[in-house]
Amino acid sequence: MYYGAIKKTDIANGIGVRVSLFVSGCTHHCKGCFQPQTWDFCYGSPYTKATEREVLDALRHDYIQGLTLLGGEPFEPENQRELVKLLRRVKEYFPQKDIWCYTGYTYETDLAGDSRARCEVTDEMLSMIDVLVDGEFHEEEKNISLRFRGSQNQRLIDLPKTKQQKKIILLEI
Repeated sequence: MYYGAIKKTDIANGIGVRVSLFVSGCTHHCKGCFQPQTWDFCYGSPYTKATEREVLDALRHDYIQGLTLLGGEPFEPENQRELVKLLRRVKEYFPQKDIWCYTGYTYETDLAGDSRARCEVTDEMLSMIDVLVDGEFHEEEKNISLRFRGSQNQRLIDLPKTKQQKKIILLEI
């Protein structure tokens, strides 16, 4: 897996001050994407053990609310297989911190149901995410006044409540 950037004090991609990891590789190719360079699976730098340590070290500060995964596409199967290892460590070392993930996939049809996005670690990865921002970016539905998303169709899903109630529960901000 490759990544394009690590932001250690991000306030744009989730509630509070966050550490954000922008992974590389995306097959959605949304019209108007704000980071089309991340469509390339080899964009940026290789993700290594040192990269993981850098992310974990940045999370240790008390003022950090949590981790956000973006892209590119975190739920491309080749990215999931690496990211699930990071999420296990985040939950182990920082159980009080929350995890947000942005995906162009739709929860019900692509991640919870059968699709090309699913692989052997999808369910485990979903079990560690607190907020899933789902849906492709639709340029014709772009709305800059929305919090933490770019287009009207995208949803902020409270995953623990969604799983518990067995229906989509949107995050209340």
